Amino acid sequence: MPITTSNKELYAQVVTLLQSAKSQVLRTVNQTMVLTYFEIGRLLVEEQQGGEERAEYGKAILKGLSKVLTKEFGKGFSVTNLKQMRNLYLIYGKGQTVSNLSLNKSQTVSDQLPLSKSATVLPISEDNLKKHQFLLSWSHYLKLMRIDDVAERQFYEIESQKNNWSVRELNRQYDSALYTRLVLSRDKKEVQKLSEKGHVIKKPQDVIKDPYILEFLGLPELTAYSENDLEQEIINKLEHFLLELGNGFTFVARQKRISLDDTHFRIDLVFYNRILKCFVLIDLKIGELKHQDLGQMQMYVNYYDRELKLEDENNTIGIVLCKNKRESVVEYTLPENNEQIFASKYQTVLPSKEDLKSIINRQNISV
Repeated sequence: MPITTSNKELYAQVVTLLQSAKSQVLRTVNQTMVLTYFEIGRLLVEEQQGGEERAEYGKAILKGLSKVLTKEFGKGFSVTNLKQMRNLYLIYGKGQTVSNLSLNKSQTVSDQLPLSKSATVLPISEDNLKKHQFLLSWSHYLKLMRIDDVAERQFYEIESQKNNWSVRELNRQYDSALYTRLVLSRDKKEVQKLSEKGHVIKKPQDVIKDPYILEFLGLPELTAYSENDLEQEIINKLEHFLLELGNGFTFVARQKRISLDDTHFRIDLVFYNRILKCFVLIDLKIGELKHQDLGQMQMYVNYYDRELKLEDENNTIGIVLCKNKRESVVEYTLPENNEQIFASKYQTVLPSKEDLKSIINRQNISV
């Protein structure tokens, strides 16, 4: 039977349906597995609690259980893994999971799970899956449990769920201090929202980071490279760059030419943000930021607003991404009520959180 256009559409729909079902099954399996580990952790905590010192007793229990489970189920139940399951309950048994944020504030997981040694094991039912949702993989939670700050942990858990981050992407965002960068650029009320809702984008300022961390480009901090080299490496690693830009970004063009009278200009990179419904223009500067750079970006933004954006789209955003930025140049070049033109630094190596705070503090002092 020949494959017709209608057949192709049917086949594509069936493939999509099966892929969706496969993803759903995988999510349910992950959720059930993590919840099972949570329950194992609960039982271990209950067994080891008591007034007297029970460290040696606890070690013996873990070793014995590890032998039994390894014999019965194979790999995955080492003493180290059992300790991690216990840690999962100790951390998330206090109502600190993202899913519990939607529950009554006074109702925690530990409220619903009895802590007596005679307690029955919580069955992994559909109801319990809904009540105690662990929506990420066990590998995600192994990473999250190593984050001591509760607010920071909740932020990365929310973002991993919203953006479907792999463990590798979660590690990269944590290593690039995404939470710290966002915290240092917001007031206290906005910081609280990060741990409750993640990175919410409502206005142009919400998509701006300073600095941007571009360690994935493989350009050492002290190596000489041109703006063309920088642009080419961004294009080569576009997926990584989109991840660093944040939610809602799609790539539109590079070296976008615009013509004014008989003069031609080229915008390095053009993106579109689906959440803000606007174009985002990026110009790359490897040297120190000059007021002419901001003026040129203002021209690009004006052109897009007047010639290219549709009536139902919002005003264009322009970002000058530079190696060195003087806050005073930004302050006195741009109008006080500016919500369209931004200048941000970029770094090509991963900074420590201490270095990051020092960078931003220096920027604030230089204003």
